[in-house]
Amino acid sequence: MKLLAIDTSGKVASAAVTDGSVLLAEKSVYTKLTHSQIILPMVQQLLDDCGLALSELDGVVCAKGPGSYTGLRIGIAAVKGIVMGCESLKCAGVSTLEALAWNSAAYRGSIISVMAARKGIIYLGVYSSDGERVVNISPDRVCPEEELSALGFSEALITGDCCEYVKGKYFADKPNVKCALPADRLQKASALCMAFEAEPSIEVSADDLAAAYLQDTKAEKDKAHQNS
Repeated sequence: MKLLAIDTSGKVASAAVTDGSVLLAEKSVYTKLTHSQIILPMVQQLLDDCGLALSELDGVVCAKGPGSYTGLRIGIAAVKGIVMGCESLKCAGVSTLEALAWNSAAYRGSIISVMAARKGIIYLGVYSSDGERVVNISPDRVCPEEELSALGFSEALITGDCCEYVKGKYFADKPNVKCALPADRLQKASALCMAFEAEPSIEVSADDLAAAYLQDTKAEKDKAHQNS
C-alpha cells in the first residue's frame, strides 16, 4: 500500500509517505508551534517531493493516542478531512505506544513503551518483537509509574519520551534493560505505516476514527467533579 501517516500525539510533528516496505519520505520536527500550523503544510511538501497526489495513495493513518489531547484531535481531524475528501482512501488509527515500539522493531525481545502523562503517572504499553513484527502483550494503560517495578523484566528495550528516567529509576540494576536509540525514542510517522501494513484489519471509516486517550479529558474530569 502507498500510505500517508500523520503523528501529532506529542511534541514532535511527524509525517511520512511509504510504499510497502519503502520509505518514500518522512519529516519530523520537534516544534514549539502548534501542530495545526505545521502538519498540513508538511504533508503537502512530502507529497510534492514524492510527486504524488492524494488520489494515488491507498490510505491515511494517524496516531490515535495516548498523547496530547489537543495534538491528537488535530491529527485525527486532519485525517478525517483528507479521507472524507478522497473517499477511495483507507483510514486507520494506531496506538501511539505501539508505534513507538515499531520504531525499534528490529530489536528481538520485549519492548516497554512509556510516555509521561502527569507527575507520577505514565502511559504504558508492553510489546514483543521478533525482529520484524511487533505484537502487544499487555494492554496499553495509564498507571502510576510504580507499576514498572512489577514488570519483572531482566532484559528489554525501553522507548518513549521518559525512557531514560524509567531506566534510571526502575531498571538501573539491570544492564540488559536498555533504552532505545535517541532517534527512536520519539514519535515517527513511518512507524504508523509499518503497524498498518502488518495489521490491515485495523482499518476504520473516517466517521469511526477516534482518539484513545486512556484517561478522562480535563472537561470530563471537571464535569465529574461538578456532579460529585
